[in-house]
Amino acid sequence: MLQEFKDFIMKGNVLDLAIGVVMGSAFTAIVNALVDHIIGPIIAAIGGGEDISYITIPIGSAELGIGEFAQAIIDFLIIAVILFLIMKGVNKLKAPFMSDEEPEEPKAPTSEELLADIKELLQQQTHPQNEAEVLKDIEKDIHTHDK
Repeated sequence: MLQEFKDFIMKGNVLDLAIGVVMGSAFTAIVNALVDHIIGPIIAAIGGGEDISYITIPIGSAELGIGEFAQAIIDFLIIAVILFLIMKGVNKLKAPFMSDEEPEEPKAPTSEELLADIKELLQQQTHPQNEAEVLKDIEKDIHTHDK
């Protein structure tokens, strides 16, 4: 059982997932710091407040936390843009090793090519006395098919 657990943990997918979770947590901390200490204060300075997370809209006895919602949207957009740029860079690095070209499938023969092959096979199998009649019939069929 211990060996099975070791094999499970050592699989690439589990390790990749663990690394992704750790990197995601670290990345979130970076983005939160960027928004909280750089972008947030700039937006707040434009709006006249200290921080956008405290912007609220009073509705009766309740308040809508518009500032926190706006900050969550900003966080999301920053993360999305940075992840897009990272993936674009990774794909650019992987491009020389990846082949976009799929092998071409052989073209299906046309009707005329098939009929010509049949004609050739029949010529090889036909007795000499019937050959002329068979060839005339095949040529007539080919010309009829073209019309």
